[in-house]
Amino acid sequence: MTTDTIAAIATAPGAGGIGIVRVSGPGALPILEKLFAPAGKGGYKPWILRRGRVQDTEGNTLDDSLAVFMPGPKTFTGEDVAEFQCHGGPVLLAAVLEACLCAGARLAERGEFTRRAFLNGRMDLTQAEAVAEMIAAPSKEGARLAAAKLDGVLGQRIGDLRERVEHLRAQICLAVDFPEEEVECLPQEGFLSAIADVKAAVASLLAGFERTRCWREGVTVALAGPVNAGKSSLMNALLGRQRAVVTEYPGTTRDFLEEPIQLAGLPVRLVDTAGLRETDNPAEAQGIQLGRSMIESADVVLLMVDGTEGTTPDTWALLSELGPERTILVWNKSDLATPPPHWYGKEMNLSVKPAAHAVISARKGEGLETLAEAVRELALARSQGQEPEPGEAVPNLRQARSLMEVLGELEALEQDVLAGVPYDLCAVRLEGAASALAEITGLDTPEEVLNRIFASFCIGK
Repeated sequence: MTTDTIAAIATAPGAGGIGIVRVSGPGALPILEKLFAPAGKGGYKPWILRRGRVQDTEGNTLDDSLAVFMPGPKTFTGEDVAEFQCHGGPVLLAAVLEACLCAGARLAERGEFTRRAFLNGRMDLTQAEAVAEMIAAPSKEGARLAAAKLDGVLGQRIGDLRERVEHLRAQICLAVDFPEEEVECLPQEGFLSAIADVKAAVASLLAGFERTRCWREGVTVALAGPVNAGKSSLMNALLGRQRAVVTEYPGTTRDFLEEPIQLAGLPVRLVDTAGLRETDNPAEAQGIQLGRSMIESADVVLLMVDGTEGTTPDTWALLSELGPERTILVWNKSDLATPPPHWYGKEMNLSVKPAAHAVISARKGEGLETLAEAVRELALARSQGQEPEPGEAVPNLRQARSLMEVLGELEALEQDVLAGVPYDLCAVRLEGAASALAEITGLDTPEEVLNRIFASFCIGK
């Protein structure tokens, strides 16, 4: 248990209806008693919100607010916790926090509340990381995955795997300690089968990591095409607000713009780029080059076609250059020009065809839902992605790297057993696998790894 008391603003920056200042540690109740004057009679009953005045250390009223005391160890941090629930003005919350610091608390570091919860045994490391993942989730599915981890689903799976690895190690130790026993305590066939079972379970977790990547990390969608094809208009239409400047003059967009958005539930980083053309203007040329680099790194490209001009040989040349397998051909301005049959290349003698096509009017907002579905389907198909199953245990990147280390140790162990390597040397492989699994849940995680994990949290969580 820690001996100092920490405090921080626990709600998001900016003005709001409610703002919370959280205090955790042995000084939580004394600080609450010093700074909060409850209305009416009676003291502080644990877990009961009281209305009253929050004041500074000199007795000056700061706010009419609510406060609650929550005694440890059955709190988020496992320690005594006090919260001041005030009106959500940034200046007011800063004043309440300053009063807490003057009363004996110190300012919490990034993620320190959650770190204390981990150190005090209120959660394992996978659950602690899930707190940050829940806050940063870019989609509903991503939040569901984080919620499952917060419930301990992944930690339980990792714990089960570690038990199975330790059981295999115990079998090896038994074979080493009693080599002259008449009864074979470690049949090779059964041992290899047990290794294969653990490998399959690890591979299943890693497959979930890859399969749900789109939902956890999102995809990048780049708008590309000639000048005045409607790229910026489409970006504004998808966002539902004017983010990009739109004029009738070619070359208005000279730099790339990017915004987060959800398309058919899929988290997307939408990038608008400068129109692709030859130009003598150095500023526009630089913008086009920068746009090309963004397009090259995109997961999905929306190649815009100006419907009033239709497709041209340049359209198909550009499609080939951008990569047809990741490109959706988008006929824009359908309110002004109806596309001819098979405009997207079907039944045409072309060497390249787009992965999908859509007809829209960015100006009128028509066809956008169909386009969003096309983006989702193509992004998932290219990443072999699927929607996560309810309650599915999916590791993050750090955890997946540890699981790959486990898989490598098990594969090497298989080869060692088949090659007749002495069992005492084989045990080293299982020790490595068990150590990597323990690092995932925090049973044996280096301090520098913990520092890196919690440094990614916000202050107050």
